Amino acid sequence: MSAVMPMENHYADSFSAVRESLPGAGLPWLDDLRAAAMDRYATIGLPTTRQEDWKYTNVRAIAKHSFQPSLAFCTGLMEDDLGDALMGDLEAHRLTFLNGRYSPQLSRPGKLPEGVEIYSISSALQDMPEVLEPLLAKQADGSANGFAALNLAFFTDGALVRLEEGARLERPIQLVYLTTAHGDPETHNLRNLIVAGAGSQATIIEHYLSIGGPVYLNNVVTEAVLSADADLEHYKLQQESLKGFHVSTLQALQARDSRLVSHSASVGASLARHDINAVLDAEGAECSLNGLYITGGRQHVDYHTRVDHKKPEGVSREYYKGVLSGKSRAVFNGKVHVHQDAQKTDAEQSNRNLLLSRDAEVDTKPELEIYADDVKCSHGATIGQLDEESVFYLRSRGIPQPVARGMLTYGFAHDIVERMGLEPVRRLIENILASKLPHVDPSGVG
Repeated sequence: MSAVMPMENHYADSFSAVRESLPGAGLPWLDDLRAAAMDRYATIGLPTTRQEDWKYTNVRAIAKHSFQPSLAFCTGLMEDDLGDALMGDLEAHRLTFLNGRYSPQLSRPGKLPEGVEIYSISSALQDMPEVLEPLLAKQADGSANGFAALNLAFFTDGALVRLEEGARLERPIQLVYLTTAHGDPETHNLRNLIVAGAGSQATIIEHYLSIGGPVYLNNVVTEAVLSADADLEHYKLQQESLKGFHVSTLQALQARDSRLVSHSASVGASLARHDINAVLDAEGAECSLNGLYITGGRQHVDYHTRVDHKKPEGVSREYYKGVLSGKSRAVFNGKVHVHQDAQKTDAEQSNRNLLLSRDAEVDTKPELEIYADDVKCSHGATIGQLDEESVFYLRSRGIPQPVARGMLTYGFAHDIVERMGLEPVRRLIENILASKLPHVDPSGVG
């Protein structure tokens, strides 16, 4: 018997209560998808530590709450309430979602170039469901785990981004997800779909923030389909309340010579779980996955990545770093799977962790699974503390110990920040780093 069996009944009852009010209700194909997802959830429930992929992440803290699907629309907020999402002078095509619902008032989509379309998923289901039917839930069908199943059953909104063949965006598309938690614990199920046509190019930012103190759960799934020669740079910034929970999946399918760059930064939430999966399904596809997690207190962050090299001459790079303090805990599990036909695969994976306190803890597990014989693959992981000789060197130059330790920590993490191509995003992450390392002035480091 599952330890979370009561939650199965709870979500089944919730689904019966709200299914007729969910976006797209009455579309037979979507009703079938949602119902099948609930059946799947009833079978598997929420994950437990008995499952290898969740061995080090106990979701009991989530399971003990009877989260209610958020259906009410939130109003009354102003643009200034978006806070860090504004990123100073960032010029972007912005869609904003409040508590899982699209907010036209806080969105600034602007004039899009020819061949580029962005919609909320709820409006697309209403106005052009025939576009979504062959695409939605084809890469992430809700079978991965109980959270993915609940997302497909309950999703209320998200973004649809479509790039026609050859379309290119000069400004990024920014998707802001703001949670204004209040009252009873709520869950927001968000679903994004990115379809990049042949030879298209775009930068997309997903940014998650929150206002308010009560507990909530954000459950997110993003599907990305890259046609031949498509070029997608994807940012995921998770900067939420320490009382919030955040579970997400990015599932990408890549065609010939396509390029995916994923940057992920996780600094908020009590418990955050990020699954990032790329399938290199044709020759010459490339993906780069970069991640930075900064935790303190009793935060828990878990990164699971998987790169499937299915065809020859694929290239993948993974660089993840973590800075942990207090009694926080991090998990990194990265798998590179090289299939038999994927000759001349070039894969590299690195996970490095810096522990700033005695009670912080990391479990890291880079994995290579190789079935081709002509490949170049490597992986590595480190867990360590600040180099005391370097601290001593800086102190010998008259730099106080807290500043010296902060400078070295900042330098350790900044390697990941430098990989981010968008300067406003880099500045935001640098400021977050500086706020957590108060003795460091980012303008004078790095």
